[in-house]
Amino acid sequence: MNHKTRLAERFASCRGNRRAAFVTFLTAGDPDLETATEILKGLPAAGADVIELGMPFSDPMADGPAIQASSQRALKAGQTMAKTLDMVRTFRQGDDETPIILMGYYNPIYRYPVDRFLTDAVEVGVDGLIVVDIPPEADDELCLPALKKGLNFIRLATPTTDDKRLPAVLANTSGFVYYVSITGITGTVARCLECRSACKSDQAGDGSTGCGRFWREDARAGASDRGHQRWCRRGLGSGQCPREHAWVGWRRKRAYRVASP
Repeated sequence: MNHKTRLAERFASCRGNRRAAFVTFLTAGDPDLETATEILKGLPAAGADVIELGMPFSDPMADGPAIQASSQRALKAGQTMAKTLDMVRTFRQGDDETPIILMGYYNPIYRYPVDRFLTDAVEVGVDGLIVVDIPPEADDELCLPALKKGLNFIRLATPTTDDKRLPAVLANTSGFVYYVSITGITGTVARCLECRSACKSDQAGDGSTGCGRFWREDARAGASDRGHQRWCRRGLGSGQCPREHAWVGWRRKRAYRVASP
């Protein structure tokens, strides 16, 4: 992607201020459309640099109980892909700077279907996609068409991504590399933010660490890697919260500030 994107500008701004980016996640439509929209609109004021907006799906195979439950609540409340895109449209009426990444699974996009989804996503102001169940071998399905539309396509690397596999993961990645910090489902406690070659590769550009639940000192350690972005989040019922946090969720959902280096 040759043009300057919101995502590139935001990461450049964070680097210029010598701090890590704070990336938050919420599930669209949880617990209902109105409440989720208000949460979404409030995230930038709470400190969010980048927002990941989850696309509810009935079978989120990579997610733990907290995210599964959020999708189930959203679907039960009537959330659809069209309503998720409308949330972004509403958000853009008051904020044209904060990047929004749609995150989830391929099935809802496929059913939309793909061409119309990409057109509508660009029209409402989506900046990129994280689709966890499409491997590089299927780039023709979504990744390449998304890039042609001007959307960032964020690829995931994991603790099991070896040097042989990494080039394929990075080949069509844009925006940043999402480093999955654990070998398990989302919400698992991750005490160590070991950053493998995926996040440190010159090919990778910016990086973000996620999927696990981190204590503040772990997030600070991860954020201290110069030039790489980190984020941390906690799900429902995740335990005692660190002192430095931003209340951005519903009930007991919290997204925590990542300490600056």
